[in-house]
Amino acid sequence: MQDTYKHKGQRKKLTEELKKQGIEDKKVLAAILEIPRHFFLDIGFDKMAYHNKAFPIGAGQTISQPYTVAFQTQVLNINKGDKVLEIGTGSGYQTAVLIKLGARVYTIERQKELFINTQSFLSSLNYEAKFFYGDGYKGKSTYGPYDKIIGTAGAPYIPQALKDQLKVGGVMVIPVGDSEEQIMYSIIRTSKTEYKETKLGSFMFVPMLEGKQNTFKQ
Repeated sequence: MQDTYKHKGQRKKLTEELKKQGIEDKKVLAAILEIPRHFFLDIGFDKMAYHNKAFPIGAGQTISQPYTVAFQTQVLNINKGDKVLEIGTGSGYQTAVLIKLGARVYTIERQKELFINTQSFLSSLNYEAKFFYGDGYKGKSTYGPYDKIIGTAGAPYIPQALKDQLKVGGVMVIPVGDSEEQIMYSIIRTSKTEYKETKLGSFMFVPMLEGKQNTFKQ
């Protein structure tokens, strides 16, 4: 894999586009600028890797468009050392952005093939995270509570288990809805029993499915 001057120029152009769309967090823009998104895509998408679009990555999943990644990350307002639970590892691109911002990432993937391949791939690029093969609806209470939680697939409802694993003062961002288009929610835990939910607009994600799926072929 090579990261050429052409790729870097395309990332620069992408970050300028993201600024025009309202992404203002300089740390998020710097992460997008630095991380080679084309590494996370099939070689056939190399020429389109820095288009502001989602692309398929196999196992019925997609890599989110850069604007969506930047938007969700900006909402989380990551601070160095934050403990972040990611629901849906997918290609690992969002994971890499979180790590680049200094987060301690705990990431769950239900697709066995993606879990194995992405863990190996991110490790090869020296991105360190804790990877789990499991059901995202259940979260990972063993390592909670979390400062931030991010959902990268559309859930029909906000899972209570995830809300329970959020620290008081913590923030969760997750797309919610059971149709092709979902509403992005920000959920802030204001006390042990209370949460503040805010709608942030419409987005499109693949559905968040329950359970685990083993489709890995060796």
